[in-house]
Amino acid sequence: MEGFKIEDKRAGSEPASDIFAVTGTSGHDGGFKALMGLMADKGLKFYRSGEEGEHSGPEGLIPRDAVVIIKVNSQWDERGGTNTDLVESIIRAVTEHPDVYAGEVVVADNGQAQYGSTRRGGSLDYERNNAKDTSRSIQKVVDGFSGVHRVSTYLWDTITTTKVDEYFMGDDGDGYFVDEGASGSSALRVSYPKFKTGHGTRVSLRHGVWLPDVSGYDGERLKVINVPVLKAHFIYGVTASVKHYMGVVSDKLTGGDSHRSVRRGGMGTEMAATRMPTLNVLDAIWVNADPGSGPSSPYAQATRLNTVMAGTDPVALDYWASKNVLMQAARLKGHSDLSKIDPDNTEEGSFGSWLKLSAKELEDAGHRFTLDEERMNVYTASL
Repeated sequence: MEGFKIEDKRAGSEPASDIFAVTGTSGHDGGFKALMGLMADKGLKFYRSGEEGEHSGPEGLIPRDAVVIIKVNSQWDERGGTNTDLVESIIRAVTEHPDVYAGEVVVADNGQAQYGSTRRGGSLDYERNNAKDTSRSIQKVVDGFSGVHRVSTYLWDTITTTKVDEYFMGDDGDGYFVDEGASGSSALRVSYPKFKTGHGTRVSLRHGVWLPDVSGYDGERLKVINVPVLKAHFIYGVTASVKHYMGVVSDKLTGGDSHRSVRRGGMGTEMAATRMPTLNVLDAIWVNADPGSGPSSPYAQATRLNTVMAGTDPVALDYWASKNVLMQAARLKGHSDLSKIDPDNTEEGSFGSWLKLSAKELEDAGHRFTLDEERMNVYTASL
């Protein structure tokens, strides 16, 4: 987009959260590798390894045996869904672990079996996709790894109305575990998927990888890479990293209250009570920069920014990206009333209000996050 630019920034106070951004990427190029390099330069290595390398080290994010859930947006086609070229780049990066990858990748989402482009919930195999080659669906991308690596998809819509118990309770079935009572100040009734992958691995999003031989979980092996699209949302203002966990819960089994809980900070509760993203990768290759519209984003409506961002703090990432990327794009499109997508607007029910409530839920659970730009480092690079 002509006139669009982002700049490096250093935090004025500590502790600070780091935000990484690469511009000039289509997703179908070296953009994600450049993002990995930018992260590594600042001490955040993508690969966990005993050997220090360009992108690897003992404190890295992804071990060689990790079961990685790549959480995408599947409820909308065209530019409303996660860029499939970017997803392919992330899968390739995971499977190119320098210690020889011995884990598994699952690309997943819950479109809630309702609404969306088909009015029936999500799909991982749309005809019209967010990609350079628009016929390249998530499923087609994943099929390209068949026979080479353990990569599969799981559309959680197919189990979103099935209530199950945990593996340690003796229930081996796929479905959703739903807590009996409400959690946190948001009063969310937490729910999450428990399922067997296409390669036979049993996964509980809360507890980790189930090991039937020892009747226990390996929680450390399970990693979540959260890959939302940055875009306007007609109800909640903006959808990005935090709102993206609406594709983790079961709205059906909680009587629709999971979606209502977003305004109460419910997605912060969900993250804290299940599994925090190992990394948030925010897709702003194409965005919906029209306040009051979205989350559907037809090709004709989308704005091309060719930007991908990342960070381990989803709150800081959402705050900074909405203020400095989405709002900038909206201004360049000629919009003057940006209150719906402004994170500093904290009127009740607004994006800024529920993002702040989500941050409180995470902080109350012992996680460190920030909504203060003075506590954010921004590192940028361009292809």
